[in-house]
Amino acid sequence: MSDSRIKLDVSLQAQDDLLTIPQIAASADQDGFDGLWSSEVGHDPFLQLGLAATQTERIEVGTAIALSFTRSPMTLAYTCWDLAAMTKGRFILGLGTQVKAHNVRRFSVPWVAPLPRLREVIESLRHIWAGWRTGAKLNYQGEHYQFSLMTPFFTPPTHKFTIPVTIAGVNTGLCRLAGEAADGFHVHPLHSDRYLREVIRPAIEAGAASVERSINDVEISTSVFVVTGESERQKSNMFNMVRQQISFYASTPSYRSVFELHGWGDFADTLRGMAARKQWADMPQQVTDEMVEAFALLGEPEEIGQAALERYAGLADRITFYTPYVPGSFDRLWGPALEAFAAQAS
Repeated sequence: MSDSRIKLDVSLQAQDDLLTIPQIAASADQDGFDGLWSSEVGHDPFLQLGLAATQTERIEVGTAIALSFTRSPMTLAYTCWDLAAMTKGRFILGLGTQVKAHNVRRFSVPWVAPLPRLREVIESLRHIWAGWRTGAKLNYQGEHYQFSLMTPFFTPPTHKFTIPVTIAGVNTGLCRLAGEAADGFHVHPLHSDRYLREVIRPAIEAGAASVERSINDVEISTSVFVVTGESERQKSNMFNMVRQQISFYASTPSYRSVFELHGWGDFADTLRGMAARKQWADMPQQVTDEMVEAFALLGEPEEIGQAALERYAGLADRITFYTPYVPGSFDRLWGPALEAFAAQAS
C-alpha cells in the first residue's frame, strides 16, 4: 500500500453531455472526493479532464483509462504536460492496451506484442518530459518508438509538476509491468478480493522486486461493481446491470483467468459460446447470485462505503464505485461513503 488511507474516487463514465462536466467536477471537488477519472469509451478522455480542470482546485484528475497505442507518445506527452500544468500537478495518466480487434479494426493500428510496446510508451514519455524539464537532448531509441527531434519552437513552457504514469490490466503480464515500470495499476471492475489477493498483488510485487522496487511504489486503484438502491426497483436494476456486465466479460477470453480462479472456467467457456451464437439476451440469466456476490458490493446505500473499506483493506489504495456520480442525488450512498472514508484518518 502506498498510503494507509484508502481514497474514494468517482468516474465521469456516464456523462454524455460534456458541458455538464465542469459543474460535476466542481461538486466532486467540494464534496471531498479524492479523485475524478475519465474513460475512453464514447468521448476523448483528455478533453473531459480539460473541462474538469477549469473548475477544480484540490481533487486529483486522471484517465482510467486512455488507449496507449492509438496515439504517438509524443502526442500523449504534450497533452499530459498541459493537463499537469492546468491542474498544478493533480493530473494522473492512466493507460490501457485494449484488445487486438479494437486496435486493428476500430483504430487501424498494427498489432504487436503489447507488453514490450507499452513499456516503450512509458519509457519514451518520461524521456520526453525529462528533456522538457532539463533541456537535455531528445534521443529515445526503442524497437517501436524513436524520438530524436525537439527544437525550441516546439518545446512547451517548462514546469516541475510530476506526471504519474499508471496502467490497467487483468492478467499477470501487465501486473508485472506495473511493478517494474509504472506508478500505479488500475484493477478492472471484473475482479474479486480473492483475485486481487492471490493474482494481481503477487504479480505486481514480483515485477517490483525484479527491479528492486516495492509494491508500495505502485498505487493500486480499483473500480468496484455496486448493487444497492433506495428502492427495491433500483436495487433490482443495479443487480441486473451487474449480471449483464459479468456475462459480457465472461464471454471474452481475456477475462477467463478471473473466473477460473473461482472454479468457473467452464461457465466462461459456455458464455463465450453463447456470445458467438449472439445469444446476448440469454447470457445474464446464466450469472449466479454467488458470482454477483464475489464481484460486487451488495448492501443498503449507507453500508456500501464501510463494506468497501473492509473488503479492500490491505488490497487497494483507491476505490471508485462503478455507478454514476450525479451531484445532489443518491445522498444515502455518497454521504455515508465519504464519511466512512474520511473517518480512516481519525
